[in-house]
Amino acid sequence: MARQQESYARHEATEEEVKELRHVVDSVPFIVWIALVANATERFTFYAVTTPWQNYIQNSADNIAVPGALGLGQATATNISSAFLFLSFLVPTIFAILSDTWLGRYKTLFLSYLLNFCGCLVLFITSLPVVKTQSTKVVGLGFAMILLALGTGGVKATASPFIGDQYAETAPQLIITKKGERVVTDRALTLQYIYNVSYWLTNIASLSLVASTYLEKLVGFWAAYLLPLCTVWTLVPLLLVFHKSFVKLRPQANVLPQASRVIMCSARHRFKWEAATAVYQSENYGRQVDWDDRFVFEIKRGLQACKVMACFVPFHLCMNQITNNLVSQAGQMKLGGIPNDTIQALNSIACVILGPVMQKMVYPIVRKFGFPFGPIARITWAFIMMSTSMAFAAGVQKLIYTKGPCYGHPLQCENTPNNVSVWVQTPVYFLLAFAEILGFTTLSEYSYSEAPKNMRSLVQAMAQLSSGAGSALGMAVSPLSKDPQILYLYAGLAVTMIIAAPTFWFTFRRYDEMEAFKETQHNDAENSPVEGLMDPAIPELVNTGEKGEGCVKITS
Repeated sequence: MARQQESYARHEATEEEVKELRHVVDSVPFIVWIALVANATERFTFYAVTTPWQNYIQNSADNIAVPGALGLGQATATNISSAFLFLSFLVPTIFAILSDTWLGRYKTLFLSYLLNFCGCLVLFITSLPVVKTQSTKVVGLGFAMILLALGTGGVKATASPFIGDQYAETAPQLIITKKGERVVTDRALTLQYIYNVSYWLTNIASLSLVASTYLEKLVGFWAAYLLPLCTVWTLVPLLLVFHKSFVKLRPQANVLPQASRVIMCSARHRFKWEAATAVYQSENYGRQVDWDDRFVFEIKRGLQACKVMACFVPFHLCMNQITNNLVSQAGQMKLGGIPNDTIQALNSIACVILGPVMQKMVYPIVRKFGFPFGPIARITWAFIMMSTSMAFAAGVQKLIYTKGPCYGHPLQCENTPNNVSVWVQTPVYFLLAFAEILGFTTLSEYSYSEAPKNMRSLVQAMAQLSSGAGSALGMAVSPLSKDPQILYLYAGLAVTMIIAAPTFWFTFRRYDEMEAFKETQHNDAENSPVEGLMDPAIPELVNTGEKGEGCVKITS
């Protein structure tokens, strides 16, 4: 579907037109939509296969209140799911290097889908009723989790940059709408739109958890795992059918050694990036380096993005509550016949509703009135919304403890939930949806636009490392995932995020100012990479006149 209807042939806009005319989202190529559908299908599979895990691991098969299989308890179940998330967020770095330097994104994505299929197959087989021994089920679950973590890690490293690659237009284009208005397409706005649509489709796909949890409750876990097994297989023919249409950027030579040397040069001069340029190295040390100034500029921007990503560790820890502790919290309340792990679908529904509202109403209004709402501002508000959601979750947990029959020890006196409706969780999931839309979509867009072209998968993998750190932190605090200590966990997360929000803003707000400066200097920046190396707020001379160790000499 096209975002912008044109009545005349498009052509590249002049510098004057870029400055004076209204900027709009470009029409989205068909192949972008295919990539978006493939990504949504993989997410459909992921949520369908992982959502039943908390019940599968925590509860025993003879539990009459909620479904179960292994009976290992809430703390163990939360710890195991956190370990899976940690592994799935750790391996993207390996797949990113494979993607950027050897296989390319298309082949890496294809391999990742095959790994996911194998993981779903193992889980389905070992959850069949004919498998009676618990040890076999535990081993099958562990093996399936490893395969799925590898496959999911590969997808996380490559899917987002692969989607961005499919929109190949870089220069602003002048178009005339059917209303006769002359407008200019904006690559940044188009990428923002594409990633917002991607997130919207992902949340539609995540509603697969409704089907899988009802299958889990009404038929059995084997039926719940058969669903993702069928859907993940459709990805293989989808990628094969459209393989000639996809934009496949060739993997480049390994630039990590170069990037390391650039960072070393900068670090030895107190991270003055001008010290890493070819001119500076030649004039001050008589050395010839095998990179240009544009590469130094890109490394600087990539590291800026990585610093922003590192701040998402507590954010990811909060988001992970959706798949473990909030599921268990729902099981402590009156469900009215609804599976306790279905309630988290409210988060996806909220994202589906609020996503278009943000894209069609909030963002355009903010742009119209000229309010600064760059990536850093959006992420700051995401942290605030996350804090609010965790505070509300703590309030819900406190409410559960004030109601009978079991009060502070739900499900332990009569194996029945406390007298609280599960629907009081609704605001938690809507607040989480606001945080996701402002946080994750912005991070995807920011990491793609700031990363060097031949290191986009690697930078995306760095984002996943922060997710892995969040999961590792979740494992560390998992002893609190039991009554009544869980209340302190929610409260602690709320306090952490409300402190993180202003800290993040005051630390990184100049990046928004730099983005605004870059917009006004668009054409100059394209032609003068060295000028872009300097922070507009703190200009520095390219040749500082300082002497030091310089870089390690480059040898061929």
